[in-house]
Amino acid sequence: MKIHKEGRRILFFTLLALLALNLLLFQFNARAVTFNRIFAGASVIAFLLLLQFFRSPFRNLLTHEDLLIAPADGKVVVIEDVHEPEYFDDMRKQISIFMSPINVHITRNPISGIVRYFKYHPGNYLVAWHPKSSTKNERTTVVVQSEAGPMVLFRQIAGAMARRIVWYVNEGDEVSQGEEFGFIKFGSRVDLFVPLDTEVKVQIGEKVKGGQTVIAQLKTNQGTLFGS
Repeated sequence: MKIHKEGRRILFFTLLALLALNLLLFQFNARAVTFNRIFAGASVIAFLLLLQFFRSPFRNLLTHEDLLIAPADGKVVVIEDVHEPEYFDDMRKQISIFMSPINVHITRNPISGIVRYFKYHPGNYLVAWHPKSSTKNERTTVVVQSEAGPMVLFRQIAGAMARRIVWYVNEGDEVSQGEEFGFIKFGSRVDLFVPLDTEVKVQIGEKVKGGQTVIAQLKTNQGTLFGS
């Protein structure tokens, strides 16, 4: 396992700040031995928690042109038919994955294809499970024309803790399934919008792993890994 590039700068300066504070305490508050030890222990715990936010574990990626693979680690919190107003302006099946602070925060391309649409939206920081977070919070919207044919829309959505979304894709890019398309600092959620005839392979409450868990199967005229 390695540390993701988005966390290296934060971790470096956090480590410097914690070391400086502890040295100052031991230098100018030497008599308060118990307090200094407690503060040192708390500093170690805080740094380790921050470290795990930015971990980037190795993944054996699952790829198949008509399968939708989990774009993030987390728990499935929404599976429903909704109206998608931003790009399709019609009914789509929504699948949402909530990322807690202890999940890996990397977001991955759920499908291979061409990016037909990309837009960044500044916004609010409602809690990620709020029904309006998908349209009111800071977010990115990506639409990929999949190699299997159907278009897939997915969003990175900021939450109450996540205050910065990072993305690595632009309109016109060719993307590969399982590769990183971004990072949500301190977690939040990812929404996917797929055609209504898509066969969902997960259930509400199920825990998924980015790049590995099959979320759904797109409807195509070709033979597939799970049959035709």
